[in-house]
Amino acid sequence: MDSVTFVGICAGILTTSSFLPQVIKIHRTKKTSDLSLAMFVVLAIGISLWIIYGILLGSLPILLANSVVFVLCIYLIVAKIRYG
Repeated sequence: MDSVTFVGICAGILTTSSFLPQVIKIHRTKKTSDLSLAMFVVLAIGISLWIIYGILLGSLPILLANSVVFVLCIYLIVAKIRYG
């Protein structure tokens, strides 16, 4: 693995894992009142573009990290809609 790919994988792991505390907290408490639905919708759209970009570049770190973040973001959107 070259150093560029390694940096990309590390960045992906760190940015992706930053979502986990929020997802875990919402999953446990079912409280989403402080979340901005608009922010997560815009973020999901942006992440979907990153996924497309990763596919076009053939960049596995970009594709994998953003795919996981997209799933977590969709979970937060659904939770926000469901729990208010």
